Amino acid sequence: MSRPRVATMWLDGCSGCHMSLLDMDERLLELAGKMDLVYSPIVDMKEFPDNVDITLVEGAVGNEEDLHKLRIAREKSRLLVSLGDCAVTANVPSMRNSFGLKKVLERAYTENATLRTGPPTEGVPLLLPASRPLHEVVTIDVFVPGCPPSADTIYYVLNELLEGRCPDLRDKSNFG
Repeated sequence: MSRPRVATMWLDGCSGCHMSLLDMDERLLELAGKMDLVYSPIVDMKEFPDNVDITLVEGAVGNEEDLHKLRIAREKSRLLVSLGDCAVTANVPSMRNSFGLKKVLERAYTENATLRTGPPTEGVPLLLPASRPLHEVVTIDVFVPGCPPSADTIYYVLNELLEGRCPDLRDKSNFG
């Protein structure tokens, strides 16, 4: 019998959820014995693979690349996990939403720029009009709040999912 195929993805956020994942320390070795990590920013895979059992996604959907990557992950994953407050609510990335994209870009790339003024046009994905939580774009199977969720919470969630159970997070995690 093959082991579950697990992926992680980082969208518009700070990587704090992936840092918590790494904070599992020795427990990472235990999990490695139960699953195959097939895609992640911490491994060298360029394309999201087919037939992924569990994908944990950190960060909000803030640009065209995030949108594309999330839709591919949803299409190719049996279970999609919204990991952390940015993924669940758009949290900090959504702070720009109330100002409007044009004003945010002007402030960052014209008013506060001293060298090359104006938003970059090459090499970076186009920003969406607003940062959005994952569930506004695709169907999410499990929501894991926290900024970031603790290593203990992520470990619990992964163990439960690997055992075929839906994690009960009522006493394990909260926002912020």
